[in-house]
Amino acid sequence: MYGYIIGKITKISPKNIIVENNGIGYLIIVPNPYNFKLNEEYKIYTYQYVREDILDLYGFVTEEEKDLFLKLISVNGIGPKSALSILASGRVKEICDAIENRNDAYLKKFPGIGQKASQQIILDLRGKLSFQDDNVVKNSKLDDVEQALIALGYAKKEITKVLEKIDTSLDEGALIKKALQMMIK
Repeated sequence: MYGYIIGKITKISPKNIIVENNGIGYLIIVPNPYNFKLNEEYKIYTYQYVREDILDLYGFVTEEEKDLFLKLISVNGIGPKSALSILASGRVKEICDAIENRNDAYLKKFPGIGQKASQQIILDLRGKLSFQDDNVVKNSKLDDVEQALIALGYAKKEITKVLEKIDTSLDEGALIKKALQMMIK
């Protein structure tokens, strides 16, 4: 299996791109091929999808996009084509927010996703999408606080909300105590 491929885009089609790496052209199915530019080098995170008569390589611009794709195809009734249509039409954060907030109207706007599929996505993935927000300050003290709260049984989503509001100038012990006080409220 390939984790990612770094290479130059040599062809763009409506459903895929070809990435050349060391003289080999990889045909990669991507959510939106027109986000790429010809003859430019990209790092594309990949997933190899294998079934009886299918051997496809899917590609994504970010690891979060790839992780969301993998979670979407784990949902009963959602295949790679449906997952790609969701990723092509929406942004990762918006899709995750819609799932967490049970917004099935947002999910139903994607091609191939009806009432039943949107409810199944929400049922299977709600609470399991733990991508870090870009606006959360990451440092070793906050990592330690996060690990301590996870060890105490708190959900990652709750922890993220608390860490956004916490004063990072305190020492680790005081940070954990303050975070616990905020979790209880």
